[in-house]
Amino acid sequence: MNSTAGSQTYFEQRWLSGKRLFMLMLSLVTALVCFVPSPSAFAATVYVTDNGSTVVVDTGAGLVYTINKSNGDMTSAKLNGTELIGSTKPSHIGSGLGSATVTWSKSPSGSTVNITVATSTLTHYYASRGGENIIYMATYVTAEPSVGELRYIFRGNSSVLTNVPTASKTLNNTGAIESSDVFGFSNGQTASKYYGNSQAKDLSIAGVTGSGVGVFMAYGNRESSSGGPFFRDIQFQSGGDTEVYNYMNSGHEQTESYRMGLHGPYALVFTTGSTPSVPDFSWMSGLNLTGWVSSRGAVVLNGLSGMDSSYTYTIGFANSTAQYWSTASSSGAAGTYNMKPGTYTMTVYKGELGVYSESVTVSAGSTTTLNTRTISNDPSSTSTIWRIGNWDGTPNELLNGQTIVLRHPSDSRNSSWGPVTYAVGSATNKFPAIQFRGANTPTTVTFSLSSTQAAAAHTLKIGITAAYNNGRPSVTINGNTLSNPSASSQPDSRSFTIGTYRGNNTTFSWSIPASYFVSGTNTLTISPISGSSDLGTWLSAGWVYDCVELGS
Repeated sequence: MNSTAGSQTYFEQRWLSGKRLFMLMLSLVTALVCFVPSPSAFAATVYVTDNGSTVVVDTGAGLVYTINKSNGDMTSAKLNGTELIGSTKPSHIGSGLGSATVTWSKSPSGSTVNITVATSTLTHYYASRGGENIIYMATYVTAEPSVGELRYIFRGNSSVLTNVPTASKTLNNTGAIESSDVFGFSNGQTASKYYGNSQAKDLSIAGVTGSGVGVFMAYGNRESSSGGPFFRDIQFQSGGDTEVYNYMNSGHEQTESYRMGLHGPYALVFTTGSTPSVPDFSWMSGLNLTGWVSSRGAVVLNGLSGMDSSYTYTIGFANSTAQYWSTASSSGAAGTYNMKPGTYTMTVYKGELGVYSESVTVSAGSTTTLNTRTISNDPSSTSTIWRIGNWDGTPNELLNGQTIVLRHPSDSRNSSWGPVTYAVGSATNKFPAIQFRGANTPTTVTFSLSSTQAAAAHTLKIGITAAYNNGRPSVTINGNTLSNPSASSQPDSRSFTIGTYRGNNTTFSWSIPASYFVSGTNTLTISPISGSSDLGTWLSAGWVYDCVELGS
């Protein structure tokens, strides 16, 4: 009995010990389940294969892309096995660097990769994180690319990426109608990579899609680009490849000098077709990118007085190294953040017309606060006998004014440009947005004056937003010719035929003696003059109107 009892005690002890061990292990498993973060909380691995001639990155989420080690071109980008880069040309910065030094490194955790493509004046970065179908990019320059402009072009597979914004979709055209980049169709309509593009202040994320795929450009930081908040540049084109662009500097109606330094960050985001949110770029601060500035400041404007409630006001900041902007509230309050330290010209824009400016200094790690400012230079505040349009830096209220950014002036969807005879007091959309020497000259304006008004001198003002071929107005009033002005300072580029009315706002002004006026009906004619020959009906000396007025 004693031996049996002792044996039972031994096995009982073994069972109890095993039970305790099992319960301990169960507790540990339970603790792990309860307290270990989900897999998504951990940084996933990014896989990199270097075969000597290419670097292949697999993000582990479906995106696999290939960088040519001899020049930095992206030669392949597959999402879930579908090739999204076209067969004719690779994707690249500029028009391709020709040759470059390509290196790469992974983070110690293996969760991120950074590929550096370097020349003597340009360094381009491709970076990715495991578990994301995103190629993060940034481009550092000390000079403009010798081949092409400062832009990144994703040249997509047109058989897969078929959904492209209509204004820039040039497939099945009947041939170029201007240069080799504006195309016509059998129905008289037009399309070009220049049309339908967003203003810089509105650039966020946009792209092209196909069946189950999408490629989107997240435009990111525009601080090192040039042109200001209202500048437009190429975003898409579909002719051969389906192209997605991020233009940083270009010669397309540039109103200021190019900025050097680090452009971006920006990104290509790959999806199954849905539009993604803008990615978080903040993690890139740890990549030690050349030109990255972490220490920044801000400006807060408490308000504006003298605003016109009919308009949106933009607060812009610019110097030779950076540009920023923000939209003012209805009271004129605005905050502009993450600015590089430095001294800037702050410009208050009513619509797209600067109506106030001052110098503002931004310091690292602090906020510059400005008390309410009074708008002091709005030409709409002066009294007039009549005004056609309004001073806002745009032709949007005028005939075909809103179509300039969408299509060529010759497009069959446009109303006839004229020549127009416009009676003051008529709807402003009857007055032409553009004056072409070759297409709609002259523009005639008729207006009435009382005997008292006719007995006084008056000031005529013609405001423009852009001009081509040195075009400026030659004016007669009741057969009397006014003195011809000098040409305005404008970018050396096509403008209103390539989707923009944004040049340098200029106002021409004439003091007209009383002897030129008559009591009753008066007739004013406006015609372009230029010292240069025209290239055609539409590429002829001219300008885009902002406003025309006769002062009281």
